[in-house]
Amino acid sequence: QVQLVESGGGLVQPGGSLTLSCAASGFTFRTYFMSWVRQAPGKGLEWVSTITSGASATTDYADSPKGRFTISRDNAKSTLYLRMNSRKPEYTALYFCGRGGRSRAPNYNYRGQGTQVTVSS
Repeated sequence: QVQLVESGGGLVQPGGSLTLSCAASGFTFRTYFMSWVRQAPGKGLEWVSTITSGASATTDYADSPKGRFTISRDNAKSTLYLRMNSRKPEYTALYFCGRGGRSRAPNYNYRGQGTQVTVSS
């Protein structure tokens, strides 16, 4: 069955970078668009970023993390990544990976259990 397992979150201080991972199984990963969504404390799910499928994948970002987040994928490892640069308190959220593109955000049919990112000094 389809499984998405996020990892890499934690309690971190502002500044520096952090990379989240999403290990996928149970489907042909390389053929699917993949996305990240997040839920900040007291708020609803918010689309963060999408990467397309194919050999020349393209990326798309929500306005708020644009320029500070980088989405990437390793099809050989069936793994999706989200690198956060210059960590800020507003990055604090539960981050999920989802199978699908922006049009399906934020309620993907398949989504992981999430990894918590807390940025605080």
